[in-house]
Amino acid sequence: MEFRSYAEEIARKAKRGFRSLLGADSGAKNLALRRSADLIIKKKNLILEENEKDLENARKTLSEALLDRLLLNPERIEALARALEDVALLPDPVGEITKMWVRPNGLRVGKMRVPIGVILIIYESRPNVTIEASALCIKSSNAIILRGGSEAINTNRALSLIMKEGCVSANLSEDVIQFVDIPDRDVVKELLSLEGLIDLVIPRGGESLIRAVAESSKVPVIKHYKGVCNIYIDEDADETKAIDIVYNAKVQRPSVCNAVENLVLHKSVLNTIWPKIALVLQKANVELLCDEESLKAIEGKVRASLASEEDYYEEFLSLKLSVKSVSSFEEAIEFIQKYGSGHSDAIVTENYQRAMEFLKLVDSSAVFVNASTRFNDGGELGLGAEMGISTDKLHARGPMGLEELTTQKFVILGNGQVRGNFRAPRDGF
Repeated sequence: MEFRSYAEEIARKAKRGFRSLLGADSGAKNLALRRSADLIIKKKNLILEENEKDLENARKTLSEALLDRLLLNPERIEALARALEDVALLPDPVGEITKMWVRPNGLRVGKMRVPIGVILIIYESRPNVTIEASALCIKSSNAIILRGGSEAINTNRALSLIMKEGCVSANLSEDVIQFVDIPDRDVVKELLSLEGLIDLVIPRGGESLIRAVAESSKVPVIKHYKGVCNIYIDEDADETKAIDIVYNAKVQRPSVCNAVENLVLHKSVLNTIWPKIALVLQKANVELLCDEESLKAIEGKVRASLASEEDYYEEFLSLKLSVKSVSSFEEAIEFIQKYGSGHSDAIVTENYQRAMEFLKLVDSSAVFVNASTRFNDGGELGLGAEMGISTDKLHARGPMGLEELTTQKFVILGNGQVRGNFRAPRDGF
């Protein structure tokens, strides 16, 4: 197959789809999302059948964590439909005037939210991305090119066709959603070279995928690097909050990027709160990798082993947790700055001043006080869904919702003003 022509054809269709969306109103976009939600429920059995095909093939090669990301069941399919409904209920950012001011010459100057254009998303394992990314792009008037992993190709194909059907039923162009139906990586290479046809690339997946895309793309990339998330249990932490927050952040769904990987303990809690946390984690089959002091505090009570330096940099995406004891708040901040990935970090404390210092000093996409890192999610933070969690600092940071899928342009309203009062001569009129 000629991969270049295939990639260009997809990108050109997406560009046409984008231009058609520029004239679409909010009602049509919302109708497309709601029709798609209805179709997902209606075609639930088809989706499950296609997902089972992918699971059957993936069981030979994927880890349990990645299999969990790939899995769809009736509850998760219903959640996909709800996500579409949630996005439909959100305000449409397109066309919003965010600022307006008047110059001395009477010009009214403003900034208006507009879509980015054609967005290529490259992702692994998680079919829910097909729905959430499509929904957010439709609502924000962007066209989307979906390139999921080969392990989920049957599921993603079925979901993308449902989204196309929902668009057509609302009189939107089916071109607004393009699905890359060829798993060959040479197609991705060609897509990444299509500067001018594709406006933005968002890779979601392992660190190696994201680095490969960032290094080879001629199109701007927003990166979602690994989630080495930290929770610091302060000397003034509430015991019940600490136990629940750590348990939730590690055990509820360990295979996702906002699950905690490093637990940082003030030494004053080593013999009080820490053994209770360790015990509940052990009951959940969490493997604990501890420094010498935190290991000594639970010796003979809870199974654990000694952590290596490399463990603190690791995104386990499984029931593993690294533990480090510190002597001060300042040492905890230094640890997070050194080992964290700028994704999601939390402090558990009843000390207001220390909590505010933590918010200022920790340079991550989301920083939490007395809450689980698992809340760093577009749906949980009221965005309806997300394209991913950006750990970049430009153009977006944190969960990428509708506003993050727009840019702004200047709009200037005049009444015949010319610069420098330099006007056309009137001789001969």
